Amino acid sequence: MRRRRFVHTACAAATLASWGLVPVAQAALGIDDATAGLRVALERGAASAVGLLGRSDGFLGNPKVRIPLPGLLEDAGKLLSRLGQGRRVDELVTAMNRAAEQAVPQARDLLVQAVRDMSVEDAVDIVRGGSTSVTDFFARKTRTPLGERFLPIVAQATERVKLAERYNAFASQASRLGLVKPGDADLPRYVTGKALDGLYLMIGEEEQRIRADPAGTGSEILKKVFGR
Repeated sequence: MRRRRFVHTACAAATLASWGLVPVAQAALGIDDATAGLRVALERGAASAVGLLGRSDGFLGNPKVRIPLPGLLEDAGKLLSRLGQGRRVDELVTAMNRAAEQAVPQARDLLVQAVRDMSVEDAVDIVRGGSTSVTDFFARKTRTPLGERFLPIVAQATERVKLAERYNAFASQASRLGLVKPGDADLPRYVTGKALDGLYLMIGEEEQRIRADPAGTGSEILKKVFGR
């Protein structure tokens, strides 16, 4: 049993080294240091992403994660703007993004717990998974419980905008005509899904930034593991 565990750990360590998590010259650091370094990077990335998004204009002011109207409703919104209804469209889009900004801070503890529970196998999957591996990891571990936390916050925020009811009615009709995905016909659920997508995207970007400049973090374990 111990031999099997040793072989498994050695293979995992070799994988992490060969895929660039640990420089080959530093592979002797071992799997524990490598996994610890990845945990620190992910935890910092998660905390930074929550801080960036969970504030005014965190979504609305960031074109990478700004939540638009779904599907062909985005084109309809542009048409309404040209017909003098731009203020109402802007109000709805602003309300959607403000709702996401209010919900995101609720993610911090679940994200941190997911990182702390990360196994060696999870670490290897992240390294092997390419550019979306961090997003995939957090989505797999936290999307369902975070969706349950976000939804009532988003619903309360969007209910303040009278256009939300009109959106649901119009989107429901558009869904039946194939103009909007069925899952996007409910405003709170649509915003919740987009808020989670944006959160995971920013976590991945923050983690890549940490990898690129580990010395800039001031963390000894990050410099030890990711330093070249």
